[in-house]
Amino acid sequence: MKKRSIFSSSRYRLAKSRIFFYGVCTFSFITLAPLFLILWELLKKGYPQFHPGLFLRVAPTSMEAMLARISGDALPGGILNGLTGTLLILLVAILLAIPAGIWVGIYLAEKQSQPQARLVRSLSDLLQGIPSIVTGVIVYIWVVKPMSGYSALAGSVSLAIMMLPMVIRSTEESLKMLPVSLKEAGLSLGGSYTSVMLRILLPSAFSGVFTGSLLAVSRVMGETAPLLVTALGAATVSWDITHPSSSVSLLIWEFYNDPNLAPLVWSSSLLLLLIILGINLFAKSIAGKWKIQ
Repeated sequence: MKKRSIFSSSRYRLAKSRIFFYGVCTFSFITLAPLFLILWELLKKGYPQFHPGLFLRVAPTSMEAMLARISGDALPGGILNGLTGTLLILLVAILLAIPAGIWVGIYLAEKQSQPQARLVRSLSDLLQGIPSIVTGVIVYIWVVKPMSGYSALAGSVSLAIMMLPMVIRSTEESLKMLPVSLKEAGLSLGGSYTSVMLRILLPSAFSGVFTGSLLAVSRVMGETAPLLVTALGAATVSWDITHPSSSVSLLIWEFYNDPNLAPLVWSSSLLLLLIILGINLFAKSIAGKWKIQ
């Protein structure tokens, strides 16, 4: 009887384990299915539009697209103005957000028990939850109106504000993971606090800081709402940060609102998705190679 009860209990646990395993696999597939469906739809409709002109020419006008569709030709033009605008806006946003975010993260990691640090941490978490369009409206008041015009700089400021919380949190958590003995050893050897922080602690936390910064960039790369009220968009390539600028996400919005340009939505969306996917994979590879022990 005792052997039979042990055997039945073992079978029950094995059955429960299998049910749980297949349940996890099923729900994982259900979660991943929309992603694969989106990728398939973008590949199917966006790949035919991939050609050198997509990267070398600016977006066509509605009239040019309409004439091409009437004559049965491929849509002229590309998204060069969106690519250059995205690059310009992101570069300025990176210069604004990452240094500031790293310094704030250092402060929070070193002064984590102080009331001021807890307040800054709470404000950072609150900032992360603010809708992007609200950030855009605030930057419109702070930057666009004083400058009397839309500009790439205003778009960069709005994206930098959205990047800050992730950079701050990744820097703080990466530094908190380091052993205290690492800082104590540097200070005991005569190094100043600044040199120990910049030459020992930050390089040791490079994996987390760099990965968090890359994920912050990929997070804001597809934002459209704040750029609508700050950068506005431009039909030409411009490297002047004081003038309006386009971006890939803004072009997708413009293409969507024009039936003649609708086919370019798919190629632009596919390209943006591939760029963001590449950044995320690169961030994961860096995190794996520079993992904090």
